[in-house]
Amino acid sequence: MKKLEEYVRTIPDFPEPGIMFRDITTVIQDPDGLHLAIDEMQKLIEGVDFDIIAGAESRGFIFGTAIAYNLRKGFVLIRKEGKLPCETVSEDYELEYGKATLEMHKDSIKPGQKVIIVDDLIATGGTVNAMIKMIEKLGGEVAGVLVLMELRGLKGREALGNYKLYSALTYEGK
Repeated sequence: MKKLEEYVRTIPDFPEPGIMFRDITTVIQDPDGLHLAIDEMQKLIEGVDFDIIAGAESRGFIFGTAIAYNLRKGFVLIRKEGKLPCETVSEDYELEYGKATLEMHKDSIKPGQKVIIVDDLIATGGTVNAMIKMIEKLGGEVAGVLVLMELRGLKGREALGNYKLYSALTYEGK
């Protein structure tokens, strides 16, 4: 069986020169790659005490719902602004060229619930920090952040401060 990193396609100089883009579509379109990714991520949080999983659209949904299903946990949707039908809490975060807003339903996290945040990637940590702030506004406690891959060169781990980061794959560059 192949290693998880063998399923990731690397595209040099995308979206700009000097960037090595790590494409996960090759992981999720391959049955063995997807199974391995879910299993490897899930192993990283064995023994962690948590009640519910939260993930941002869209790739956080892919990995987060599968892990939630396997562990018999609920899954909380974190979406781009304007996509959720009920009352929401929101948080702005910085992008490379501007800002964006994430939202989640106000009733999605109960006070005291321990939450694992799941996403495909951590780069600068902006998206994850926005998710942390929303969860904590609702009274939740972030038990950890679980990602398929970490781009160490962009210092997302450092941006998380004391929050625990679990990453199945680590790349040193951007």
